[in-house]
Amino acid sequence: MTDVLAEPIPIVIHQAPVHRRERWRPSRAGRFVRMAVLAVLAGFVVASPHLIGAIRINVLSTAATSVIVALSLNILIGYTGQVSLGHSAFVGMGAFTAGFVISTLGMPWEAALVAAVGVGAAQALAIGLVALRVRGLYLALVTLVYAVFAERVLFNIEAITGGGGGIEATRPGWATGDVTYAYLCILGVAAVWIFDWRLTSSKAGRAIEALRDSERVAASWGINVTAFKLLAFVLSGAIAGLGGALFASVEQLIAPLDFAFLGSVTFVMMAIFGGVGSRPGVVLGALVFSFLAYGLERLAEAFPDQPINASATPLVAALLVLGVLLYFPGGLAQLLRPVFRWLSFGPWKSLPSQLVGEEA
Repeated sequence: MTDVLAEPIPIVIHQAPVHRRERWRPSRAGRFVRMAVLAVLAGFVVASPHLIGAIRINVLSTAATSVIVALSLNILIGYTGQVSLGHSAFVGMGAFTAGFVISTLGMPWEAALVAAVGVGAAQALAIGLVALRVRGLYLALVTLVYAVFAERVLFNIEAITGGGGGIEATRPGWATGDVTYAYLCILGVAAVWIFDWRLTSSKAGRAIEALRDSERVAASWGINVTAFKLLAFVLSGAIAGLGGALFASVEQLIAPLDFAFLGSVTFVMMAIFGGVGSRPGVVLGALVFSFLAYGLERLAEAFPDQPINASATPLVAALLVLGVLLYFPGGLAQLLRPVFRWLSFGPWKSLPSQLVGEEA
């Protein structure tokens, strides 16, 4: 009996099987279908200046500049969580700078573009220095005050903006035609898209995004909150200045009324409607708002007996935002998330982290 009890009792430890975690990859057929869809979308974008018609080609150019401004605003709202109501001032100063350099100084369009980007970055830096002391609602009020100040004071300096009569902003000699200039604006969207994509993939971009969740936590990780906050404002202002410079040469004549304060509200609505933080969502939201007036005009022509016209654009835009946010607080990006994920060569539905294998 004693010998039996003295024998050691074996202990068996059952270990859970170790699963290899691999990055999910679509099947060969899935990759082919995705590439085909992306090719069709790219082809549609390339052909869009010819599809929209010569009469409305400038609508497309204006829409492209709105996309650029919306992407610049997304850096603040979507990545850092800072609300700006002063982007109409950033865009307007960029546009008037371009017009001043071209018409008054007689310099080439390319120099005007660089100057507009620089002025956009400079004024954003000034607002960013103030933003270091305030946040949330107070920051929105600061940017709102700047937008009103620019509308009432800066845009009425006749020597720079031409006053109520406006100022000319001619196009570059190699892009004087409407179709050619539309392609230039689309190229600007592509450049900003690539820059934004590279930004979010970089350490600086991830540091900026960390500010959105909690500045204290970001600081505890060793992130320089002050520096990256300023960087976000400067980048946003520079891109908005680029959008303003491109917009200035769409109609080749700009006036203070083109950059009223309500334009800032429209840009914010574009970003919120598309889905802040989502690059494709913001682009889609900006396009919907940009072509809204054009679509209402087409409806008015199709149904002349109905009270439909472009004057209802603000009301329809507000209803669209409310309708989408009521069911999808994340905007169109939340609604179309499976589509965006699929087009980025991911699965249609989100998969558990331990799932491996291939799917279409």
